[in-house]
Amino acid sequence: MPKTLSPKALSPLALAAVLATAPIAASAEMARYEIDASHTVVAFLVGHVGYSNVLGRFSDVSGYFMYDPETRELGEVSVDVGLGSVESDNEARDNHVQSADFLDVEANPMMTFTANGGEATSDTAGTVAGTLTLRGQENPLSLSVTLNKVAEYPFGHKKQTVGISARGSLMRSEYGMDYGIANGLVGDEVQILIEAEAIRAD
Repeated sequence: MPKTLSPKALSPLALAAVLATAPIAASAEMARYEIDASHTVVAFLVGHVGYSNVLGRFSDVSGYFMYDPETRELGEVSVDVGLGSVESDNEARDNHVQSADFLDVEANPMMTFTANGGEATSDTAGTVAGTLTLRGQENPLSLSVTLNKVAEYPFGHKKQTVGISARGSLMRSEYGMDYGIANGLVGDEVQILIEAEAIRAD
């Protein structure tokens, strides 16, 4: 049966830790893994008048996590997303998304995620339940995660690198973003897409 984990804090950029089925050693050797912003994408899809889904992304993603690749034990995690970096390939729309109708970037410039547990469903897949802080409000968020690879990078820095994919969704009305919901202009549900790499620091 899948094993339930209870890490101190878990982010979408460190979710590989919940995918292990091996028992955790009594004394693990934690290493620091830093998010590789140049190979990390935090994106979203939201409905537009029922015609299509608009794709947006955030380029400002930073943070790190403590992780033992042998035992799959995860320690401290800290991940931030700068909301002012939102891009949807339309300047007017981006400015609107940054306004108080949506992200309210001036008052709340950052989005953070921490987790309170996870469950493995296979050697390379699992789920994690955590908390998303957005616009000064905290709500539960569940993500489905795939561990893509843990290995030495084949060129350049040649350090051990962790790669994951994560998917989830949230209701933006739960964070005070009601604009366009009643008249169907903008969907309430927001799909979350994360592709991330993190590099061992030592």
